[in-house]
Amino acid sequence: MDLPVFPALVLIIAGAWSLVVWPQFLRRVMKDTRARDAAGKATRFLTVHVVLVSISMVLGAATAVIGIMGLLG
Repeated sequence: MDLPVFPALVLIIAGAWSLVVWPQFLRRVMKDTRARDAAGKATRFLTVHVVLVSISMVLGAATAVIGIMGLLG
């Protein structure tokens, strides 16, 4: 894959951003009082956010890999 340097770097930075930011967000969600019910069971609030974070991190990793592949040619 051959990408110019600037777009490749943008992809790497965007991927890295996702991999850094989303886990921090999930930590905050897990501490939220809406994440667990009175019995300690995970609520839909937590489940939805775990799915959101998981998909975002997979896409972030893929974005970073594409950027790296573009830089390496």
